[in-house]
Amino acid sequence: MEIKAISKYLRISPKKMRLVADLIRRHKFTVEEAEAQLKFIRKRASDFIVKTLKSAISNAEHNFGIDKKNLFVKNIIVNEGPVLKRWRARAFGRAAPIKKRSSHLEIILETIEPVKTKKVRESKIKRDERIETPPRGENITKEPVKEELPKIKVGGHKKEIFDQRRLGKRRTKQHLEKAKMKSKGGIIKRIFRRKAV
Repeated sequence: MEIKAISKYLRISPKKMRLVADLIRRHKFTVEEAEAQLKFIRKRASDFIVKTLKSAISNAEHNFGIDKKNLFVKNIIVNEGPVLKRWRARAFGRAAPIKKRSSHLEIILETIEPVKTKKVRESKIKRDERIETPPRGENITKEPVKEELPKIKVGGHKKEIFDQRRLGKRRTKQHLEKAKMKSKGGIIKRIFRRKAV
C-alpha cells in the first residue's frame, strides 16, 4: 500500500534537491535508515526531505494504523516549481537576471510486509445525517425576499427615501450632479455650460 506526502513551493532549486533525493531513492532505505542517513547529510535540501518524510510517516500511522518499522521509501519525486525573476545591477548600466527557483517534493512510502489496513480515523459523517432532507413533494429552494424601500407622503405625493445602495459607485455629490446632467440635456448643453462639473 502506498502512502504519500507532498511539500510544495520549497525555496530551493530542484537541482540541489535532487542531489539528496537520488541518494535515498537509489538505495530503497527503510524509513528509519533514511532518517538516519538524512541526519548526517550536510545539505540544506535534507531538512526539507526530513520534514516531508516525517509527514508521510505520520500519515501512515494516523490514517491507516501502519507501524513505522514496516515502511520503506519507494520513491522520491522532485518537480520544478514556479521561478521568481529578479534583477541585479551590473557594469555599464546593465541589468542581469536572477532566477530564484522553487521545487515541489513528493515522497511515496510502501509497506514491507502486506498489512490489512484498518482506518484509525473514523469516516466522516454520512451525508444523510449531515443534510436534513425534506420529505418528498416539498421544494427545497426558497425565493429571495425583495426589500422594498419605505415611502413617505409629503404634500400629497410619494417621496422616496434616498438609499446609498441603489447608487452603487455614484456616492459623492459630484457623481450625482453628473448623473443629473446626463439625464437633463444632451452633448451641446454640456459643451457650452460655463462651469465644469
